[in-house]
Amino acid sequence: MRRPVFGASLGAVVVGALVLAGCSSSGSAGSGSSGSSGSGSAPVTVRLGLLANITHASALIGIQKGFFSKNLGSAGKLTTTVYSSGTQETTAILAGQLDAAYVGPNPAINAFQKSGGTAIKIISGAATGGASVVVKPGVTSAADLKGKIVDTPSLGNTQDVAVRYWLKQNGLATTTTGGGDVTIKPTAPNSAAVLQFQSGQIAGASEPSPYDVEMVKDGGKVLFTEPGVTTVLVVTQTFLAAHPSIVSDLLKGQIEANDYIAKDTTAAEASANAELTALSGKGIKSSVLPAAFKEITFTDDPDASTLSTDAQQAEAVGLLKSTSLSGIFDLGPLNQLLQAAGESQVNS
Repeated sequence: MRRPVFGASLGAVVVGALVLAGCSSSGSAGSGSSGSSGSGSAPVTVRLGLLANITHASALIGIQKGFFSKNLGSAGKLTTTVYSSGTQETTAILAGQLDAAYVGPNPAINAFQKSGGTAIKIISGAATGGASVVVKPGVTSAADLKGKIVDTPSLGNTQDVAVRYWLKQNGLATTTTGGGDVTIKPTAPNSAAVLQFQSGQIAGASEPSPYDVEMVKDGGKVLFTEPGVTTVLVVTQTFLAAHPSIVSDLLKGQIEANDYIAKDTTAAEASANAELTALSGKGIKSSVLPAAFKEITFTDDPDASTLSTDAQQAEAVGLLKSTSLSGIFDLGPLNQLLQAAGESQVNS
């Protein structure tokens, strides 16, 4: 999760996003601004953003199995919007179009930095791992990518920063405009990068699961596995202040989703794929799905220690101004729920 690809109008930014009020398989629905909760009052609308990636399986399963809607009960009403990248989600958050979102660490850092620390709080982790740089068989090292094209989901998203920093560590320069030793080409949706990889238009791509797995199935090989947290759950600070009990209910759904994954991975795979199909009309091939899940650790721990590393890498490649991350986490509500459930608490 970061960078200023924010020149387009909001209407253009969310082109291709699926605005799914009432269309998810859980039957979550609703629209309009968030209201107040309480006996006899209208339910609070929670506008949740997510990506159609397996790294967001916690969200997909939370929706499909009804964990969010069950815990929100009559007090809250969930609406969901699917975006092509975390960069787009950041734009929507800063424009006041989302109350909560599953994003990568770099978009979360970007929203925090661009707002002067007032936009969001990270309230939970969701996943670590599950993103790789996959290349054509003839590429055996970073040096072999010189003069070639590598796709990423969007300028400044987590996979974009990771591959730029990795290339920099290997002596290869990139620019935000596609120059340098290796051309980094933001491509959305992720499936478009897979198609370009299949057709030989690019030498490789830095993509999250399942798209990295799909490229491997198409003959590619993993040249670099991106470490650290991949997905976190954020809420806007205004929503958290106005509706702390609703945020707690959302977290209950998040915890329940990750517990479900841990207890029955096969059922979790089916649930996530069912929701992906409901959201986009297309699920993941059975030959790809298990491998996509296997490379990810689904955890409520946001791996806070790696967030500073993500920020430092973004600064190193010129995609983030130096910024303090003090105050970006609010893990108190999560830890209260984890303690009540007899599960290990997490640190910030």
